[in-house]
Amino acid sequence: MSQKSPRPILRFAPSPNGRLHLGHAYSALYTWNAAALLGGTALLRIEDIDAERSKPEFAAAIIEDLHWLGLDWSEPVMRQSDRLEHYAAAGNQLRDLGLLYPCFCSRSEIAARSDNTDPEGAPLYPGTCRHLGRDIQIERLERGDPVQFRLDVAKAMQRAGMLTFTAVGPLVTDRPQVRYARPERWGDVVLQRKGTPASYHLSVVVDDAAQGITHVTRGRDMEAGTDIHVLLQMLLGLPSPIYNFHKLILGDDGKKLAKSRGSESLADLRARGWTPEDVRRAVGL
Repeated sequence: MSQKSPRPILRFAPSPNGRLHLGHAYSALYTWNAAALLGGTALLRIEDIDAERSKPEFAAAIIEDLHWLGLDWSEPVMRQSDRLEHYAAAGNQLRDLGLLYPCFCSRSEIAARSDNTDPEGAPLYPGTCRHLGRDIQIERLERGDPVQFRLDVAKAMQRAGMLTFTAVGPLVTDRPQVRYARPERWGDVVLQRKGTPASYHLSVVVDDAAQGITHVTRGRDMEAGTDIHVLLQMLLGLPSPIYNFHKLILGDDGKKLAKSRGSESLADLRARGWTPEDVRRAVGL
């Protein structure tokens, strides 16, 4: 007797470090539309692990904006700030496997020593601290030097072998295709920092597994990051969702909308008289 497939579960997971803009609106609407097409459900997750930039008023504004767009979800909303012990446990699991090492390099030191860039164009970490002796590591840790913990990707890949994941597109209902992950092009990524138990890469795979996410819809700018997520899922024994990469909403300058660039927010548009229908027409949904 065949088992029934699990009901599809998708998620929209914004960070509360600013107001949502049209790019966020497209991603949220796309995710809820995809859930409807698959006969599943969409969840909201608040990714507020960055305590310095995340603000309660922005989290409240996210919920207000999404409700204004006509979207709803089951409660309670998962918040990363409530789940720090889960990320710490995942980090400890990787440490027990001998895959994390402390790095004391500053950004300027990395930029000065790096000859390559990662898929996002940042200087590729040259592995400087990977070769530090244990005595030096302990001395610097005890001294309280600024530290971050990196994944030894080469060693991790020896455990992983050839990594694949499933992707669909351009529609979430299209035929699944096998894709190959290449985590090595990211170098030794940071997974933990002093005072912060998880980077985005680590927290997102832990949370997706905890929520039973079956399909991840994300912008095309996040496609390369899936390499690291698939590797972490394998190392931590977590399931790998099906991935779907959607288009980006661009500004008049042809660049992706972004909070950091001051892109006009949904609240600004609402104040100018826009309706949810106007938003849907503007983003093509």
